[in-house]
Amino acid sequence: MAGNQNANAPQQENTSQLLQIRREKLEGLQQRGKDPYQITKFDVTHHSLEIKDHFDELEGKAVSVAGRMMFKRVMGKASFCNIRDRQGDIQIYVARDNIGEDSYADFKKYDMGDILGISGTVFKTKTGEISVHADQVTLLSKSLQILPEKYHGLTDTDLRYRQRYVDLIMNPETRETFRKRSQIIREIRNFLDARDFMEVETPMLVSNAGGAAARPFETHYNALDEDVKLRISLELYLKRLIVGGLERVYEIGRVFRNEGVDTRHNPEFTLMELYQAYTDYEGMMELTESMFRYLAEKVCGNSKFTYNGTEIDFGKPFERITMTDCIKKYTGIDFDTVPDVEAARALAKEHHVAYEERHTRGEIINLFFEEFCEKNLVQPTFVMDHPVEISPLTKKKPSDPSKVERFELFVNTWEMCNAYSELNDPIDQRERFAAQDAAYEAGNEEANHTDEDFLNALEIGMPPTGGIGYGIDRLVMLLTDSQAIRDVLLFPTMKSIEK
Repeated sequence: MAGNQNANAPQQENTSQLLQIRREKLEGLQQRGKDPYQITKFDVTHHSLEIKDHFDELEGKAVSVAGRMMFKRVMGKASFCNIRDRQGDIQIYVARDNIGEDSYADFKKYDMGDILGISGTVFKTKTGEISVHADQVTLLSKSLQILPEKYHGLTDTDLRYRQRYVDLIMNPETRETFRKRSQIIREIRNFLDARDFMEVETPMLVSNAGGAAARPFETHYNALDEDVKLRISLELYLKRLIVGGLERVYEIGRVFRNEGVDTRHNPEFTLMELYQAYTDYEGMMELTESMFRYLAEKVCGNSKFTYNGTEIDFGKPFERITMTDCIKKYTGIDFDTVPDVEAARALAKEHHVAYEERHTRGEIINLFFEEFCEKNLVQPTFVMDHPVEISPLTKKKPSDPSKVERFELFVNTWEMCNAYSELNDPIDQRERFAAQDAAYEAGNEEANHTDEDFLNALEIGMPPTGGIGYGIDRLVMLLTDSQAIRDVLLFPTMKSIEK
């Protein structure tokens, strides 16, 4: 380590000197009454791409643009620089005779990363580049740090996530990912609004974090002297609204699960859940297939798109298969003929599927599905009719009470959403909650707990309802060809750096 420290010492010393020079430049400006931090506004009339797209209309016209200086080339009495705004980069031609000697002398001292306001006219250089001929250059903010080197950019993955603001400056593809994320959420709202859904908001701090199998974060509410939890799901409050007669509701919001971090999981993530009265999981399949196709066409320009080199086709009807048929397809085992938990355990041992003694027959079926099936589900596939033991909030199938009317959509081997024909029988729901309470006592920290107020709502009466939850971050990953969930979260969860 000592050798590395010695090798890095000259570079660190040089960086320290450059940072000091930037502060000295700022002090000089402030002493001359040119403190950039005293400027409160700058009237921007146009942005970079707008000028390029409408050059024929804007040639010779006066514009005002602002952005971060990313490049500068000084050539005596005239210079060129590039500024980067929210739309991209545009070249600025700065001549001493146009902006004056004092302003030009100041401009020559400006650094990469400084934020400039430019007033001037639109023109095209001899080489054909659309540019702005500056009449006035205003330093709007002094950058006291040094941006990453131009050609290498910000490539350190950990640093990109920790300093997303620098990542957004240096990497246009990062800005495009988050532009698309915003578009995806906007188009989801447009799609649901067209189907007469109502967007609502429900509590994040709750006394009973139910609606999913996950361990919650816990905190203490001082004013009420009560322990509360951060929500892990949106489900139980949205169903209360169905009871209240709102009929079609959805929420897009953050939920929190006290679990690990990997390429597809972040403890704080965006979930959308929607509930529609008087339909079932078949209705949720139609809605999901239609919405995913709509989003691909709006965001990617086509119902076919590529993720990590694999073409995904949202244009064709999505495949439908039951969970037991899917296991049979990939293992040859027909769990519909497996009578009890002892037989299921024997099959698990035979096929080296790890399980715990507390696991039920239905839970072992799910373990087989996760082990042998998920990795094969690349094209959109609805996996249907889960075991009742792993679906505490779902209606049983009338034709087979050991299963429920539930589906999960898989794309690119990922679970993209989870949907039910919602359980609206309060007596059955109380029994399911009791089984979840028992599972928690047996060691399952992700089990649900009995929610008496929710049961009271069901006793008031909930109509037949279809409900579904979508992981928005995974959907954004898929439609932006992003390899990790952190790539689509502006500020992903990171372990603090020890100081």
